[in-house]
Amino acid sequence: MLNALSAVPGRAFNLVGRMFDTICDVPGIKVGHYTDREAVTGCTVVLCEAGAVAGVEVRGSAPGTRETDLLNPLNLVPHAHAVVFSGGSAFGLDAAGGVVRYLEEHGYGYWARVARVPIVPAAILFDLGIGSPAVRPGPEAGHQACLAAASGEVAEGSVGAGTGATVGKILGMGRATKGGVGTSSLKIGADIIVGALAVVNAFGNVVDPETGQTLAGPRRSDGPGFLSTAEIMKSGVPWQSPLPQNTTLAVVATNARLDKAQATKVAQMAHDGMARAIVPCHTMVDGDICFALSLGDKPGDVSTVGVAAAEAVSMAVVRAVLRAEGLGGIPAAREVT
Repeated sequence: MLNALSAVPGRAFNLVGRMFDTICDVPGIKVGHYTDREAVTGCTVVLCEAGAVAGVEVRGSAPGTRETDLLNPLNLVPHAHAVVFSGGSAFGLDAAGGVVRYLEEHGYGYWARVARVPIVPAAILFDLGIGSPAVRPGPEAGHQACLAAASGEVAEGSVGAGTGATVGKILGMGRATKGGVGTSSLKIGADIIVGALAVVNAFGNVVDPETGQTLAGPRRSDGPGFLSTAEIMKSGVPWQSPLPQNTTLAVVATNARLDKAQATKVAQMAHDGMARAIVPCHTMVDGDICFALSLGDKPGDVSTVGVAAAEAVSMAVVRAVLRAEGLGGIPAAREVT
């Protein structure tokens, strides 16, 4: 099983002429993490400092968000300057304040005649059931993530907003598996790049989207391996109904030229990548959300960009659990043998 898992991450996303296979392959994107391993929480910032046309789609029924209404194509502000993902449940939305401060310090934001106002959408996940529930990322954590942000390689696994992420919680936290942060990218033709970053804190299982093999989920009690969340739900056997404490957060970026309506469509299509790699997905106890960012001027077909975005998201989800490490008493998938 471990050999099969280790073969997954690079199998479909070899970039000719690119160095990293991360969302930072899209010019203008930087990623930074703030990680608190003692409290088992953190936040992740995706910076697009000069501004990106942005869209968003919420499919889960237990979301926690900030500034998403501004991304509606009917609304005024054309650009976002960062996207923030944070642990800490609703408390973690405070991390966005530190990102706003960083952007203002560096002269970025929407010009509102008397000041530049950074536009920073954010979304949170529930990680209060692991580590210390009294410690949540705040403005200083968001500011520190910005200071750490860079292009190129991106740390994956149990870092940033994925530090306290877990998956497969239908039988309770005692049988869950570690989630985390993953990223990937691919090319369309010669010059269009689509990248994704996902933070996986899902209620359901993570599966290989090509084979259906379970990669992480509720751990078996009678030996190594995982049970199927969907099969448990359909069996009629009583299971522990969880609070809305699950979420997969994703952001896709591209150098293709998109307007706000097209970016919203790409965000919608990118959710297909979640559904291919997470089973079940978009439940009443998940807060699944996907943002889309357009930073370039390359002409491209919006449907094709959406197809690539879904593929990049599914691989980012897979990499998130395969590159996680056990924390807070929750083992990683690679430790369940």
